[in-house]
Formats: sequence, structure tokens, C-alpha cells
Amino acid sequence: MAKSIEPQLKNIGDYLKLSKKENFLIPEYQRAYSWNIEQCDKLLQDIEDFGSSDPDDPYFFGSIIIDCSDPNRFSLIDGQQRTTTFLLLIKAILIRLNEVLLIIPKDEDSEDLISGLTDRRKIIMGILYKAEAEDIPSMLKDHTKTQNILILENKSINESYRQEFINIINADNFEKAEGNAYKKSYKQKDNRYTNYFRNFKYFYNKLTKKSDTQLNVFTKIFLKECQVIEIRSWQIEQAITMFNSLNSTGLPLSDADIISAKLYSYASDRREDFNKRWEGILNQTKKLDSQKIANIDSILQQFMYITRAINKEYEKSGYVDVTTPGLRRYYADREKELLQDALLLCHKLEKIIENWNKVKEYPVVKLLLKCNVNVRLFLSSYLYRYALKDITNKEILLICECLLKLFILLEVENLGYSSVKFKTFLFAENIKLVNPNITINEIYKDFCEHIHENWNVNDIKESILFYNKNLLVFVNEYLYSKDNKLEFNFSDSVNIEHIMPASGRNVSIIRQDAGMDQNEFKEAVDKVGNKILLEDDINQSIGNEWFKTKKQTSIHNKSGYKDSKYPIAQSLINYHKDTWTKKDIDRATEKVAQRLINFIFS
Repeated sequence: MAKSIEPQLKNIGDYLKLSKKENFLIPEYQRAYSWNIEQCDKLLQDIEDFGSSDPDDPYFFGSIIIDCSDPNRFSLIDGQQRTTTFLLLIKAILIRLNEVLLIIPKDEDSEDLISGLTDRRKIIMGILYKAEAEDIPSMLKDHTKTQNILILENKSINESYRQEFINIINADNFEKAEGNAYKKSYKQKDNRYTNYFRNFKYFYNKLTKKSDTQLNVFTKIFLKECQVIEIRSWQIEQAITMFNSLNSTGLPLSDADIISAKLYSYASDRREDFNKRWEGILNQTKKLDSQKIANIDSILQQFMYITRAINKEYEKSGYVDVTTPGLRRYYADREKELLQDALLLCHKLEKIIENWNKVKEYPVVKLLLKCNVNVRLFLSSYLYRYALKDITNKEILLICECLLKLFILLEVENLGYSSVKFKTFLFAENIKLVNPNITINEIYKDFCEHIHENWNVNDIKESILFYNKNLLVFVNEYLYSKDNKLEFNFSDSVNIEHIMPASGRNVSIIRQDAGMDQNEFKEAVDKVGNKILLEDDINQSIGNEWFKTKKQTSIHNKSGYKDSKYPIAQSLINYHKDTWTKKDIDRATEKVAQRLINFIFS
């Protein structure tokens, strides 16, 4: 009968030592190598502290879970970060051993030390190059014999620098490793290196500070007295299940990592197709994440919300159940059938990603994304009802404005998203959002009725008058542009401009000119009527100047409101006076509040 599970306590030297036919494998679904200097420093410190404590028992580095269903390829389900780091550390040790053994005096006093260092080198070369004792002399003379010996194969579709690890292992000295290291052009100093080389360099530099004897003792402790529990499984599903239930000293996998591992196991004979599709999904979500729109976990969450709404899972008799399962529990436990057709799920996730790529530059969507992060869940649900070709800025404008109204109220109300006014309503409405048979007019009516039933106009207006954050500055610019039939859009480099400066070299004089004491000034300067959108470069140029200077048009070689594309800044060029006082701020704030009230309660 085939083996099921085989746990074994091993020291690091034995764990890393493989036969010539064997190698470690990092599977396609694993994350990229992510350990940093802080974690490597802790690793060294743990080993050194353990060695100096004169211990009776070995030091334990946690469990390693390995899938052995593919003979001779030990797939690292849990432990890839630690295993990779262990190999980088022993490579740094090997280079230091080679350097030390070249210069150490060969006399009677150093005979035992040389023997110990030589034994340590044999063990490490046996690990990195799968060398037998008789192979080592020729390898030391001819370094080409140590090249391209596979010890760790990285198949992760998330890893951008897999060749970096190979280059480090192949290098015969530190200088060659550094010369071959990939350098990021947009980074400085050690930040330009990958995690692989940065950690390797850190280990090497730390080891150069050890004496020959300290190096020998440290290496012996690490290889012989530090241990892991190696758990071998011959069924990938069993290995993943064990990972879910065990804790270890490595970095935990994210929900998306676990879900992709499950998908990979279900993909069976279509794994190559799955890997290609999943890699594309990850690349697309990385781009969306860099734009602060969505990462892979949030895309999975959006699909969960969509599926639960389509199935009306949380619509109970007489009430809405807003209890939400975690991603891992939902996909891996409650809705396993979603994972059984890996390519179909990929197709559905790709649809969500394509929708975001279609709408992400729509001005109203960019505005909506400034709101509470939960707004994405419900816009994504509505978009899912459309074929991609049918999504336009005009087609989704009304749903965006519905959501915008509600999330403005969330912004100004002293309530959290979990309130029945928000989460409960949105959960119930989500069942309609995903249903293409329910018109946007019916949904719009629901939002209007909900707002009128739950909020008082005067209370909300008062909250806006004392509002001192920034979201409503963007909303005000949008509504002003809409009311005046002007184009509205904002760039990533936009700034919030205080018409009356909140700080700077002239602020005390400007405050005195406005006739305000410090308390009045502090209250007035952050009101929404004193803030507008302005390009970053213009804001930096005039941000602390007098209002007269900001609105001037006669000096063409100096930036000002005249150079801005934003309508409110342009409108201030023709403001009826050259001073901006507390009365002007209050008057502007009143206008903003009324504009927002008209929008919310229309």
C-alpha cells in the first residue's frame, strides 16, 4: 500500500542533503521569496543565542511539509521561505570557509581547527553540489564542476527573480555573486538588490566578522544541532490540509495562496493551462493593486460577494444575515465545488479584473474609489451583470452616484460601515445589483428611499459644515463641474489646496490679516470651503502665498490658479476681491454643503 504520511525529526544538514536524483521544488502556486534582512537577522541571532546557552537539546526551526507525490521532486508546501534562506546561508558559509582555509596557518596549533573547517566544507558541498567525499578535491580545483547542479527548482509563477538564486549558488566567490546580481535601476544602495542577494550579502558580511573558531562553531551548530520536523506526504491534498492545521515559524501563506494550491490540486491533467491562467490573473491584480484598486484577495472577495448575492445566501426570512465567512473558509470548506473546475473559476475572476480595467479611468469611478474600501464590493457586483463591451461611463454613472451618496453619508456620519444603515442595506441591495433583470431605476429608487428614511437634511448639512477631512473636496469638485457642465477628472498627482494656507512662512501674518485668533484659524482653515483640488506642482509653487498672489493673472512666469485644469481653481481667478477671510471660508463652506445636500437628497 502507498505511504500516506512520514514525519521525521532531522538536523538541518540531513534535511538539506539530497541524493543526486532528488531536488526541492517550489510549486507554481507558492509566493515569491519574501524574507528580508529583519528575518535573516533573527535567524542568525537565534542560532548564536542557542549556541551560547550551552544547551542540552537541539534548536527547533518548526515543521516543513513536503509533497512527495512526484518521485524525487520534494514539493515544498510549507517551508519554502526557510529552505531557500537555509541554502543562502550555507552558501555564504561555504564562501567564508574557502576564504579562511586559504589563509589559515597550517601548524600544529591550528590542526584541529582546520580539520573541523574542512569537515564543515565537505558537508556543505555535499548539500549544494551533491558531492561525495571523493568528488570534492576535483571540484575545488575546477569550479565548473559545481555549476548548474539542481538543488532547488523554483516553478512559482509569482517569482520574478528565480535565476538570482541559481547565480548565487553557482558563484565561486562573493565578488562573482555580486557581479552577477540583478540590480533594480530605480533603487539605491542595497535596496536595488533582490531579496535573494540582499539576504545572502547580509549573511556573508556577518560571517566575515566571526573569527575562524567562531565560524567553525557557528557552522557546526547550524548544521548539526538545529532541527526541523520534515513531514512527507504522498498526497498533495493531504499535504495542503496539514498545512492549514499546523503552525510553523515560516511566513503564513495568504488566503489566495491556499486557494490557488487547492485549485492546482483540482486542475489535475489541466495544470499547465491553470498555471498560465493563474499567472495572468496575478500579474493583472498586481497592476490593479499598484493603482490601489484591487489585489488578488480582494478579487476573490468580490467574487464571493457576487456568488452569494446571486444565490441569495444571506437573504433569510424577515432579515438580512450580514455574517461573512473568511475567504479560506468560503472557498476551501463551504463552497468546494467552486474550486473543482479551476479554469471556470479563473474565467470568472478574469471577468472581474477585465471590468476594473475597463472602468478604472472613468472619472466617477476614480472618485468612488476614494471612498471606503467596501464600495468596491458593490460596484463590482453591478459591473458583473454586463458584457464587457456594454460597460460605458454613461451606463454605470447612475449606480456610481447611488453608491457615492451613501458613502458620503458614511464619511460624515458618526457611524461605522457595519451599521444597519450601510452594511445591512447594501447586502440586501447586492442581490438586486447582480440581477440583470432588475433595472437601475428600481435600484436608484431603493437608494433614494433608504436615504430619505434614515437621514435628516439639517443634521447632515450641519455635519458637512464642520467636516475637516478630504473626500468631500473631491466630491465637491465633481458636483461643481457637473452643475456647470464642465469636464471633471483628477490625476494621481493632485493635491488638496488650502486657499487660506494652513502652514508656511506667511501663515501668522495671513491669519492676522484675516482677523482671526489661533482657535478660530484652526477651525476655519480645514473646513471644506477652504479646500480645492490643485495640481501638485502648482500647489508646491503657491501653497503658502496670499490669496491675491494665487489668483493673479498678470505675472505669466509664476504659477497660480490660472494654470490649473480644475474648475473651482479657475473660478477663483475672477473672485470679486483680493482677500480671503473667515467670512469667505464660511460662505464657501455653506455653498459646498448645499451642493452636497442637493446631490444626496435629490
